[in-house]
Amino acid sequence: MQQRIHELSSLVANQIAAGEVVERPASLVKELIENSLDAGAGTIRILAESGGVKRVLVRDDGSGIHPDDLRLAVRRHATSKIRDADDLARVASLGFRGEALASMASVARVTITSRTPDATVAARLVVEGGAELAFEPAAHPPGTSVEVSDLFFNTPARRKFLKTERTEQGQIDQVVRRVALARPDVAFELGFGPGRAALELPAGSAIDRLGRVLSAEFVRQSVAIEESAEDLRLHGWVGLPTHSRSQADQQYFFVNGRVVRDKLIAHAIRQAFRDVLFNGRHPVFVLHLDLPPEQVDVNVHPTKHEVRFREARTIHDFVFGKLNRALRAVRPGGLPPGMTSAGVGRADAAGGVVAVPQQAALGWEAAPAGYTAPSHVAADRPAVVGLVRDARTAHSAHALRSQRPGESPGAVGPALPQATPGAAVPPLGFAIAQLHGIYILAQNADGLVVVDMHAAHERIVYERMKRQLAEAGVPRQRLLVPVALDVSEPEAELVEREGTAFAAMGLVIDRSGPQSVTLREVPALLADGDVAGLVRDVLADCMEHGVSRRLEDRQHDLLATMACRGSVRAHRPLRLEEMNALLRDMERTEHAGQCNHGRPTFLVQSLADLDRLFLRGQ
Repeated sequence: MQQRIHELSSLVANQIAAGEVVERPASLVKELIENSLDAGAGTIRILAESGGVKRVLVRDDGSGIHPDDLRLAVRRHATSKIRDADDLARVASLGFRGEALASMASVARVTITSRTPDATVAARLVVEGGAELAFEPAAHPPGTSVEVSDLFFNTPARRKFLKTERTEQGQIDQVVRRVALARPDVAFELGFGPGRAALELPAGSAIDRLGRVLSAEFVRQSVAIEESAEDLRLHGWVGLPTHSRSQADQQYFFVNGRVVRDKLIAHAIRQAFRDVLFNGRHPVFVLHLDLPPEQVDVNVHPTKHEVRFREARTIHDFVFGKLNRALRAVRPGGLPPGMTSAGVGRADAAGGVVAVPQQAALGWEAAPAGYTAPSHVAADRPAVVGLVRDARTAHSAHALRSQRPGESPGAVGPALPQATPGAAVPPLGFAIAQLHGIYILAQNADGLVVVDMHAAHERIVYERMKRQLAEAGVPRQRLLVPVALDVSEPEAELVEREGTAFAAMGLVIDRSGPQSVTLREVPALLADGDVAGLVRDVLADCMEHGVSRRLEDRQHDLLATMACRGSVRAHRPLRLEEMNALLRDMERTEHAGQCNHGRPTFLVQSLADLDRLFLRGQ
């Protein structure tokens, strides 16, 4: 028999909505905290018993709910945040859908007690499984308390999908920490039982909140970001590449104060860190993107974790460009003499910001004598050969300049003059010795500096070669036999529309049919690779992210290999003049703290640390 269409009851509809809004106890904690923040709360206290399944209590000192509105608060699509469809285009509050409390009330026992500042008595509403049980006066300070008990008591199948108590507590803890990072001006207190405060975050400065939520080490090993362009603003803190993690568990991104997960943003940040992170490591960051509400759609998913940008390509380029600029500006020791800061700083433990420079790279003009190009680099590619020849010639000239008559290239001579009286010691100091032909030992104002000479020289040569390639443009090589590719119709339209942009990247590609394109020229550095696969990857990136840096990445991978093979090798003796030249060029080179593979190039052991090791003064 054919089933007739019928309308679901409000209880069933709310329980279906609860499946999206209230996935687990941490979800309802997030929704309740956001309501408290929208109400202007200055202190929010959260109590979660048995992982939040038995009981969750969220209490705030916000503006409260008027008694006449209390019943409306648990009805679906009842909200004070918006009034009409036009308001959806400029949502400024964290909550606006009017679904959270109704969803909770349909799958749990909910008690809401609230008092407005001008009221003499509070009102209490008790709802169980969507049915009202009580509405009465109550005693309560100004603000609101929402208690959710026996979550999923009437939907036991949902309860079976919950994890262990410890896991659910961890999820709640992460929710509180994420929201707390967005609002350092609000005090948070989290407990998992009576009298047991698991997390206490008093209101204070952003630096103090960072240290408490993440760690004091992150504060010391992070760079402060403050960038803007037109009506976009990116600010926050990003950990240095050496302060990375094996998991992506400390990555926080906020859009207009809202915690979001966005593939576009994640891609931009990965690209910014691509050149400096060790394989398999993940960056640590707390970043805020502020933009006009009408430029972002937050009404994408009931949990409000996802957003959609109106100008996605612009947002991607802005985040990538500003973050990449900030990371490239970091130098050993911060701001070299004669340089000025431009909105980027290093956060210190005391809450201040130490400026670091914005400057183009200056590479060390040295590579080992006798370097030959890799076998896959053809001799008829002047751009590549020129880079290798320049590096080899520069090294020979440097070795001749630093060698005195009658002295072998590997001899160790007297140290260069250290510093004139009253002059500042360079950040990496002055070389004093070479250890096992691998490490350079130097002395600076703080103590001992140990430099991996191959890793450091590799980065310097790599940055120099990248700069030369950028200045000369992308050399193209015409294919003897053009390559025909079958693609989707949207990809073929993209090729026809963005042909000039592809040519600027080194790809000359034409649309030859409704679902076919023809590749005629490719970047010279990549001509020996799988050009068909490369084009497909580029088109896929452009379709998904609106931009592709795959060509640039492949070229940089090849330059990184050349720089690795063309850098000074381990166990090669260096004179002190050569060591000091390397140290000075490290101080001028972008990303000098890591080699091309993300490994650290130097470390500093302070005198205080050395004194502790040798028990001096104890």
